[in-house]
Amino acid sequence: MLDKADGQIFSGNVQLVHAVGMHARPAVKLTKLAKKFQAQISVRVEGAAEWINAKSVAKIMAMRAAHGSTIEIKASGSDAEAAVAALVKLIETDFPDEVS
Repeated sequence: MLDKADGQIFSGNVQLVHAVGMHARPAVKLTKLAKKFQAQISVRVEGAAEWINAKSVAKIMAMRAAHGSTIEIKASGSDAEAAVAALVKLIETDFPDEVS
């Protein structure tokens, strides 16, 4: 699900289906993908007060997102819409080894 809000800020929500939640392997995959984009990308577990830089592995792991939790993603910048779509796809497809 993608929402276009305030012109240049794009956001999406996705359920974390990974069996053990956001541990090291998915956190690395998420940050590696986020770093491919110029956009400023932030994530959080739904309802959390703070947004976390999606390009920081340590912060993503510290988020301690559990299996079944909803991850909110927001991005701004030239490729923000593509960044949100790619990260939503990565999470909803359970962090496959080959990201297309």
